[in-house]
Amino acid sequence: MTEPRLHLDADASRISLMRALLEAGHDVTRTPNDWMALDATDEQQLLGATAQGRCIFTFNIRDFVVLSKRYPHHGGIIISSQKPMPELFKALDRLLFETDNEDWPGQVRWLNHWIK
Repeated sequence: MTEPRLHLDADASRISLMRALLEAGHDVTRTPNDWMALDATDEQQLLGATAQGRCIFTFNIRDFVVLSKRYPHHGGIIISSQKPMPELFKALDRLLFETDNEDWPGQVRWLNHWIK
């Protein structure tokens, strides 16, 4: 089983969240980075994450649901309403440990399924 690789889009791109997930052993990137500009559009972020073999995490539910239909072969989209950082970390940590990279292409899932 291969753990999913995650990208935090500009809306969810909290340095503290990325650091916590990296310290827990996960493969996580965020906007901005060397392959994604800070001002990248939602479409560029989705396609960039997909090209890097990553699913993307976002709070931008409306736009990414639309993009998921336009680009059905995306790398996976995890959507959530904004929550406190400890709650996001715990849910994303659980999701990354409990799912497989092969489970994500073309999928749109709510983070709520991994919140206890």
